[in-house]
Amino acid sequence: MADTNKPLLIKRYASRRLYNTETSDYVTLEDIATFIREGREVQIVDLKSGDDLTRQYLLQIIAEHESRGESVLGVDILTDLVRSYTSQASSVVPQFLQASFEMLRDGQSKAMENMTKVNPMAGMPGFDAMRAQQEAFLKAMTGGIMSKDADGTAATAPESADEDLEDIKSQLAAMQDKLSKMGK
Repeated sequence: MADTNKPLLIKRYASRRLYNTETSDYVTLEDIATFIREGREVQIVDLKSGDDLTRQYLLQIIAEHESRGESVLGVDILTDLVRSYTSQASSVVPQFLQASFEMLRDGQSKAMENMTKVNPMAGMPGFDAMRAQQEAFLKAMTGGIMSKDADGTAATAPESADEDLEDIKSQLAAMQDKLSKMGK
């Protein structure tokens, strides 16, 4: 049984073929994208040099999805990313993007938590199946980037939607403040 807590090691051979060290078979970029969507971390290394090629292949996966019309990144976002490589913003962009994705995962976790809170329908036959179907739907709609606590359960949610909104507003204000200070 594979240890899913450590990254799945993929080795790239000189022929550029990618080898899954857990299953001892060759994989494609789409297979790697599937592993990631399922929640696995991956590490891709060059067999000969030992260089870590993970970033290169993740960018290639994104580029292939974008070129097939599965656009997630609009032209404005891509333009801003290109600009960030040539400005002082390059130091804050990674933290901003990471914080944004964490907020997205937290929001999704809170939505799942709200679905599972004490619910008068919970005792009805088929409720668990319906909840599982809703979870699968949310996972499919969001690309499976739901966050989980260390014990595998959904992260806990604040008491109300107003608290959620206030948390998001304060986090956004803090990020905007940091960005404005860096621009000076």
